[in-house]
Amino acid sequence: MNESKVRGVVHVIEPTKSFGQRGFRKRVVVLEQQNGRFPNYIPLEFTNDGCDAVDDLHVGDDIEIQYRLGGRKWQKDPQSEIKYFLSAEAIGFNRIGDAPGPSIADANNAFAESSPEDGEAPF
Repeated sequence: MNESKVRGVVHVIEPTKSFGQRGFRKRVVVLEQQNGRFPNYIPLEFTNDGCDAVDDLHVGDDIEIQYRLGGRKWQKDPQSEIKYFLSAEAIGFNRIGDAPGPSIADANNAFAESSPEDGEAPF
């Protein structure tokens, strides 16, 4: 998937939500853009370890988020209408004016590389 960037002002930071037995986590950040007559509100999803990175954001911050688009198909049963869903998964962000920081992918890779080879948790 190609990665893209979007810039805006943080409008909403939702609390982290957990799903399923594996503990999948998701946190939505909504950016506001003033492009013309009406404001544009863009929800982006931070997942798993990325949810914690959002703790450093505040409503009103001017930021740029790196994201990738994902989509899925859903159909209740073979006779039902097929529906398609689009999501924008955030993979990192920078405050405008700040030096670029590490991305969420960098943090996940560093954690994976630091885990012991015998499979035990490092704590």
